[in-house]
Amino acid sequence: MPETPRPRVPRRAAVATVALLLAAAGTTAAAQKPPTVADLRADVNQDGRVDVAGTSDEAGEEGWRPGRGAVFLANVDDDARRCRMRPGDLDRIDPAVDERLAACHDGADERVNGERDEADLAPLRVPPAPVGDEASGRVEVAAAQRPYVRLFVRRDGALRVLRGPLTAGELRAGAELALEGRDIVRDPRHWDGEVTLTLAVTDRGRTTSDRVRLKVAPVLFQNDLQRAERVFAARPAPGHGVAPGRWGVGDVYRPREWRPFASSLIRAAGAAGLSRRDVSFTAGTEQWWRDIWRQDMVEPAVAGVPAPGGGVHSMRVLLRAPVLWAPPEGGKTTLSRSARLLFRDFRGPDVGVVQQFTPGREPNGVDLQNFTGNFESVPPYEGHPHGRVLYGTAPHRAPDPAFVRMIEAQGRQPAITIDTSWLLVGHVDETVHVVRAGNERGWTLAVADPRQAVELLRHAQRAGEGGQRLFADTSAERKPTVDALLADDAFRAGNEEAARRIDDQIAVLLRETGLSRRDLVRVPVLYKTLGAEADGPMGAIAYSPSIANGLSLTARDYAAPDPHGPKVGGRDLFRTATQKALAAGGVRVHWVENFAWSHLAGGEVHCATNALRDTSGSARWWHTDPGGR
Repeated sequence: MPETPRPRVPRRAAVATVALLLAAAGTTAAAQKPPTVADLRADVNQDGRVDVAGTSDEAGEEGWRPGRGAVFLANVDDDARRCRMRPGDLDRIDPAVDERLAACHDGADERVNGERDEADLAPLRVPPAPVGDEASGRVEVAAAQRPYVRLFVRRDGALRVLRGPLTAGELRAGAELALEGRDIVRDPRHWDGEVTLTLAVTDRGRTTSDRVRLKVAPVLFQNDLQRAERVFAARPAPGHGVAPGRWGVGDVYRPREWRPFASSLIRAAGAAGLSRRDVSFTAGTEQWWRDIWRQDMVEPAVAGVPAPGGGVHSMRVLLRAPVLWAPPEGGKTTLSRSARLLFRDFRGPDVGVVQQFTPGREPNGVDLQNFTGNFESVPPYEGHPHGRVLYGTAPHRAPDPAFVRMIEAQGRQPAITIDTSWLLVGHVDETVHVVRAGNERGWTLAVADPRQAVELLRHAQRAGEGGQRLFADTSAERKPTVDALLADDAFRAGNEEAARRIDDQIAVLLRETGLSRRDLVRVPVLYKTLGAEADGPMGAIAYSPSIANGLSLTARDYAAPDPHGPKVGGRDLFRTATQKALAAGGVRVHWVENFAWSHLAGGEVHCATNALRDTSGSARWWHTDPGGR
């Protein structure tokens, strides 16, 4: 049977028909296309960048674990130097001054103060998405976390505070956000340092969401093995003759004694490789220049986050001592005014100042337990990759609980506490100091040893030098002979009691750090107990300059107070014993003349100085969990 011929359709009509069919199919597909899925990205893989094109920052973004989780800085520095002191701020007896000074920092305003400030923000990205014209996106923070962070969005080329939703155009083009931390963790009962951001995108009648969790960088104490980059100390104000000591005992040091201290400290720093400009001396005002205790006004610390290329972007955070001061003539209790110098001399780009104390707490005596000479640290060791905080405490003489709670809340440097209440001043730096060692961990503790000091006096006496005078080449009013000290039963008993107290401290330190007794470096220090006749608290204080209370300039360079000890054959026995003990660990001693400038006032080189150290290798906290693994 012959085939029936097909009707012929013009070619142009056929093409038009196919186009109509395809268009209809496309319209149907578009109508059935699901809404865009919300996508919020942060630097979850901790490489210093946000991956928009790939997926490296997506897995695990809603949780946080070591090595996987986004982090951010507390933006407490002053990159544009806009926080300025007002005339009279240093001297005004008014707690409102301290509140105002501490409240001004980059995280306190709603601006990004230049490129340097932008670098302190955590980057966030919303990748481009094919949304409809009515789409919108909202980034939400839980109400309890909201006071601690601020969100910015880039619009018209500048980062501005994010208020309201992201527009459909921003979602289609991709949005650049940034998170600013407004504070460090102070009390985990109020905020634990974590923030969860939720992006909710509403498109074509349906809402999808994506969450990212971030953690604020903890503030980590520096340690004495790190090289000092800047050393600072006090100098006297012109026109002043004498000043009281730390516990109010008479006129004990004089401005003319500052120059030998300053020149010997500069020489020590130069021998350690620091330049002259790395050592600075500043004064406050005529009313309180005598507060020379730079160690006691601040504990330097650091916070850091990952930077591109495997680096660290860090910020110094200076923790102001929670020392309260009540005017003797009555009036409002304030924080110790000398620490206001931190706002004048240090706060600026990449340097912030944080103060934390218990409001309404009255000073306990002269509040010595709250000076930051009582807050130190030990370097990293097995199980504690960031080291540990060390401070002195006792039930009847404990530091400010709010300050301690803030330190413990950082979660990376669990504290070691020892009893320092038997000391008149009561600081950990009076008896122990971290020094380099040749052991497996690379460090140990130099420990004040009264028994060794008394034995060296006996050695001098046996050598026929019992008539040698201690402190012979100083301006001390009393320069006792070796024989006189050894004949003083109360003096010897007091040193034995100090030795027993230090034994108790050592027992705690060995247990907590895993050091052995043979690791310890013993340095000779004589003690004397002062009582009620001193018109102040009772306790032991270094009678000879405490060699343990010195300043590490590098891991191999130690600036120690010159002990002015007994001499045999023209050699200072205290110096010789110290140099030999520290040399075994590769440490050189540089002697600093601080006898009249600080020793007679109740402190030593460490108390009268402070240092900002090279912390570049210490801030990678995000790879470890709070347990140190």
